Amino acid sequence: MTYTLPEPSCRRRWPWSRRTPGGRDAGIGILLFIVEAAVYLATGFGYGMEIWAAQGDEKRIDATRVAELAWVQHFLIATVVLAGLALLFRAPWTVLSQLLAAGVVAVLLTLAQHDYDRAHPAPAPAPNPAYVPCYSGSGRCN
Repeated sequence: MTYTLPEPSCRRRWPWSRRTPGGRDAGIGILLFIVEAAVYLATGFGYGMEIWAAQGDEKRIDATRVAELAWVQHFLIATVVLAGLALLFRAPWTVLSQLLAAGVVAVLLTLAQHDYDRAHPAPAPAPNPAYVPCYSGSGRCN
């Protein structure tokens, strides 16, 4: 008696060839969202403690705020990359949670950048060397 082997499948089984099961997808999406929130809050607390420890040293505080802005930018990129991977693995609930997290991080980054820009306004431009102020009675007014 001879046994025949089944023919090998021509199609490879890639992780994205089938949709991720709904329960697993929702669980991973919720877990990633909670982990990202915890990481963001813990890192924000760490930067806040660094600012508190600076005790009024403006250079150290500014350096910490710039480092925090850079970290949030990288965190936003990582969140978008995770959303792309979830899209590749055909996990719609995970994609939705990651896009929600990316939106929240983008808003927080925009608010932090706006706060930093308001605290550090650009210097006023230097006046033109040919500019002559108009004094009352000087006769040089236009």
